[in-house]
Amino acid sequence: MAVSVFDLFSIGIGPSSSHTVGPMRAARFFAAHMATDTDGTQLSRVHVELFGSLGLTGKGHGTDKAILLGLLGKRPETLDPDTVDGLIQKVRDGKSLSILGKHPIPFTPETDLTFNRKKSLPFHPNGMIYQAFCGEEKVLERTYYSVGGGFVVDDEAIGQETILPDDRALPFPFRSGDELLKLCTENKMSISQIMLQNECTRKSEEEVRKGLLEIWNVMKECVKRGFRS
Repeated sequence: MAVSVFDLFSIGIGPSSSHTVGPMRAARFFAAHMATDTDGTQLSRVHVELFGSLGLTGKGHGTDKAILLGLLGKRPETLDPDTVDGLIQKVRDGKSLSILGKHPIPFTPETDLTFNRKKSLPFHPNGMIYQAFCGEEKVLERTYYSVGGGFVVDDEAIGQETILPDDRALPFPFRSGDELLKLCTENKMSISQIMLQNECTRKSEEEVRKGLLEIWNVMKECVKRGFRS
């Protein structure tokens, strides 16, 4: 199985991939369902319940903020961290949020976002149930699980082979650090040169370099932001 550097390094809001990035993506998935499966303008409220580890430690990981941002349509890859506090405060003050930034509905975080500290869902400890209502009638419900690394599955995907191995042939395959170093010696190449050739089986060299520079720039901005705080 070939592991890409883009599988190992991804951009997202912190502090946790499983407790922040995953719930944010789940919230955006649900917001998209609300926009396509219901008439968003007729929805009266949304309720989100967090279970297991999310219910117990979600506050400390910013799970509640991540969910509000996801419902607003924000993506962890492109969200400007400097805008987060203002977006959250606007929801809290107005007791309203706009689904995907378009359809405003009443939303009070203290009552519409519940931390269930006593129950876990059966499939995974990071479980979430999202519900949308029209009046008192529940018109949409989805269960999501944040399974680590920012990845999310819904209840329909449980038991299915949703993650398939990447079996493409690599020019320089290896299974250990020793094998990688041996390839470098045999081919008179550096580790970065070996890895670049392997990455180019998925994308063009221009795309690989652009993606790596984007990640590097985000890393540098994180350091600068830390100096300012």
